[in-house]
Amino acid sequence: MTTKPYTTQEIWFFTGSQDLYGPETLEQVAQQSQEVARLLDASADVPATVVWKPVLKDSESIRRAMLEANSNDHVLGVITWMHTFSPAKMWIRGLDALRKPLLHLHTQANVELPWDTIDFDFMNLNQAAHGDREYAYIASRLGVARTTVVGHVSNPAVTRRIGTWVRGAAGWAAANGLKLVRFGDNMRNVAVTEGDKTEAELRFGVSVNTWGVNDLVAAVAAVSDADIDALVAEYEDLYDVVPELRRGGDRHESLRYAARQEIAIEGFLTSVGAKAFTTNFEDLGDLRQLPGLAVQRLMGKGYGFGAEGDWKTAVLVRVAKVMGAGLPGGASLMEDYTYDLTPGAELILGAHMLEVCPSLTTSKPRVEIHPLGIGGKEDPVRMVFNADATDGAVVVSLADMRDRFRLTANVVDVVTPPADLPHLPVARAVWQPRPTFDVSAECWLTAGGAHHTVMSTAVGVEAFEVFADIARVELLVIDEATTRRGFADQVNWNKAYYRLAQGL
Repeated sequence: MTTKPYTTQEIWFFTGSQDLYGPETLEQVAQQSQEVARLLDASADVPATVVWKPVLKDSESIRRAMLEANSNDHVLGVITWMHTFSPAKMWIRGLDALRKPLLHLHTQANVELPWDTIDFDFMNLNQAAHGDREYAYIASRLGVARTTVVGHVSNPAVTRRIGTWVRGAAGWAAANGLKLVRFGDNMRNVAVTEGDKTEAELRFGVSVNTWGVNDLVAAVAAVSDADIDALVAEYEDLYDVVPELRRGGDRHESLRYAARQEIAIEGFLTSVGAKAFTTNFEDLGDLRQLPGLAVQRLMGKGYGFGAEGDWKTAVLVRVAKVMGAGLPGGASLMEDYTYDLTPGAELILGAHMLEVCPSLTTSKPRVEIHPLGIGGKEDPVRMVFNADATDGAVVVSLADMRDRFRLTANVVDVVTPPADLPHLPVARAVWQPRPTFDVSAECWLTAGGAHHTVMSTAVGVEAFEVFADIARVELLVIDEATTRRGFADQVNWNKAYYRLAQGL
């Protein structure tokens, strides 16, 4: 069997029943629920191991099962299915105790009904249509956050949705306990890169702290020449490195310094247990270059990153990296830079000064060196490439709206640039936003979406919807169904809802 992307993580499968039906029926319940769990585990759509657990028949066993799931760091979430009628008062204490993401699977063992032989024994055994409604009532009454998926597990549409939920749960697990290093502060006078770090730890579980740039300077100085030699050789093997940066080239030392930065940053992050970080071109201390190639490479290895001290985007990049594990495509820091406003053929050109992740391309990036124009440092080294054309990608921002965090997402289609862009020496993506450029941009501005985003070409908007539901944060989606008036109404309704929800 193909190795699942989340190799050490599990989804626990809980089945509800009761003692009313007798041992023979309960044995059938166990057998059939094991088969449902087996089919889910065997599905290539489901990226974590599905572990069947014994049938739950009373309040205390349900409570203990949920507490065990809470305390096991390998458990991403739990799936519940009421195979027979499971009186929902038994589930109150367990659901109230559960802190892991929850998926309610509304299914049954059989696809078709045996119309010619069906009797009441069959009906008593196969009554999820009845039992799941009782369960969903109590979950709704308790206000339990959950994802509901309906259908037989042999249906690929069902396993795809469950797989997306698993990825959203993995994104939540990645945020919950994430350590993020800010090298220096954020860019001066910029509003959207600010935010409430204490609230972020409460809401997402991420710990955001700052280290002085001189801590990084010291780490850069401590890197050995042998380690630099090995990494430079890797660069020259993997990428199209311009002659002036190669060994013997006039600017080879700049490439060596970029390698020195990569080794130092990754070593520093490893030493403090961090999986995300930020830098800021206004706060570089004695660093000779703004890290460009180093940042791109580290994002390629799965680290979250935000430019100009933007820790919220760094969190999102890390979450997107984890959610997209094992899928084609990637995730990267992105920024809407400029537009082609040709009527009816509008395009957005996205990039950043240096830092776009090579996971967005299957082409061989070119490693170049050019002036930056800001920051007052040496010319930085960077990879240059175009993001691959991808339908149904997504750009997502995270903003602090004072009383809550807001995720804003736009479904986009990444396209091949209309021209070669020979004088733009940065990695970039060109896309058409859905539903149209003008509606998309107007709605994004109405939402106050940030100018820094994560672009994901691996997972789409559905995974972020799951993540937002689990985190209980606001998500505004701009897609092919969006209208100006409807979106503006949603923004206004959400203001009231989230304000009221804080008091519930």
